[in-house]
Amino acid sequence: MKTSSSLIQVDEHDNVAIVTAINGLSAGTIVNDHIELQEEVPMGHKVALVDLKKGDEICRYNQVIGYAVSDLPAGSWIHQFRVELPTAPALDELPLDYGHGEVQEPLSGYYFDGYRNPDGSVGTQNLLAVTTTVHCVAGVVDYVVAKIEQELLPKYPNVDGVVALNHLYGCGVAINAPAAVVPIRTLHNLTKNPNFGSEVLVVGLGCEKLTPERLLEAPNDNIEVPQEQIIMLQDERHLGFGAMVEDILHQADKLLAKLNQRQRERCPASDLVIGVQCGGSDAFSGVTANPSVGYAADMLVRCGATVMFSEVTEVRDAIHLLVPRASDETVAKGLIEQMRWYDNYLEQGKTDRSANPSPGNKKGGLANVVEKALGSIAKSGRSPIVEVLAPGERPTKKGLIFAATPASDFVCGTQQLASGITLQVFTTGRGTPYGLKAVPVIKMATNSALANRWDDLIDINAGVIAEGNASIEQVGQQLFEMILAVASGRHETWAQRWKLYNQLSVFNPAPVT
Repeated sequence: MKTSSSLIQVDEHDNVAIVTAINGLSAGTIVNDHIELQEEVPMGHKVALVDLKKGDEICRYNQVIGYAVSDLPAGSWIHQFRVELPTAPALDELPLDYGHGEVQEPLSGYYFDGYRNPDGSVGTQNLLAVTTTVHCVAGVVDYVVAKIEQELLPKYPNVDGVVALNHLYGCGVAINAPAAVVPIRTLHNLTKNPNFGSEVLVVGLGCEKLTPERLLEAPNDNIEVPQEQIIMLQDERHLGFGAMVEDILHQADKLLAKLNQRQRERCPASDLVIGVQCGGSDAFSGVTANPSVGYAADMLVRCGATVMFSEVTEVRDAIHLLVPRASDETVAKGLIEQMRWYDNYLEQGKTDRSANPSPGNKKGGLANVVEKALGSIAKSGRSPIVEVLAPGERPTKKGLIFAATPASDFVCGTQQLASGITLQVFTTGRGTPYGLKAVPVIKMATNSALANRWDDLIDINAGVIAEGNASIEQVGQQLFEMILAVASGRHETWAQRWKLYNQLSVFNPAPVT
């Protein structure tokens, strides 16, 4: 990466570079000693480093991100309307050339203080989860959760909180449609998140399609929820709203007493399950924050931990760079299959990948989804990819895992929770107050302008890399150390401090009736 006082060129073969100046650069500015800007170029946006003819390749990350729609002299602003979107890599033509992930020396001696569960998993928090079978009961559950927080939690100092697993599924849906396996599996696996301590309180209505049995039971599971922990509001013993509330409070009190007996204990870093995600991305994402996350991800994998990256639409155009990192043929084929499944899903909805990026991404300098994807996959580091998960599945291996999800922040976060993450790292260039109540979220800014403006929302500033004040490795090490501290309960993220939590958004590709 070549960094000057005004431009960043990711690779020496790139014919564009991004502007680093907070206020952009004005027309007539001389960059790279000899290139005169033809027009004003905002921060994060691309400048042509050479004369481009119509149809010429535009390269960033040493990859083609598009083609010039007209002749453009050096110094031109290369924005979304001047870049023709290239065709996505043809999945049927991708060679199954796998096994090229970088296997690095193992790391030992790193620990965190977590909550060990009966099944061997380890949580970073000790939470009571109240799961629901249908959205009809969400209002009651929210009311009771507030009472639990006010009246019961003070009695149980070892319990970190209570989480309502509300969602929009459960009834009015084609529950036997083939694609219904995704939301049902997701909701089932949400109850098994390690941060919930293997205790489940289920609240349902009584007439929904998603019955408690169907929610809780799955092949090869050993989970057995006592019937008294399943509360159906239509039960005839509930004489009015007050009786429903008292029933839920009574059962919650018993579960809180069990959870309160749990204590943090020293656990190896190999017990961590970390999700990585980006949202409100900009052109700095792929050169500052995401590579730093990738460095930390490699460190975690070297420790024997599990790291999940996701967001199919922000991986699809870089799939040719990921398949070679698959650990074996099964993983390579799994990556391709998840891309194909999502291509078909978008096609059924009469749309395609061009619907991404968002208007904010484009304002931040991202011309199209190809450029976005090339920056997004930097979060995965360089380690071999050892497993591929369909949406809502749980891993069977440790190491770097691709957990397929949509790119939507809220849907991706929910699906990663179902896949068992116990902490999430979230990078952003445009800014977002996003957070999850079930797991801590570490927020990393891609640029210093955002980090300084939102100093009480951003946990780590990766913008110092663009300024030449720190390296990717230094910021990655800082993130790695913060992950251990947050996982141990020794450090509170800003989202935790302000209690900024988004609602769950379960991915449901099946029909709604």
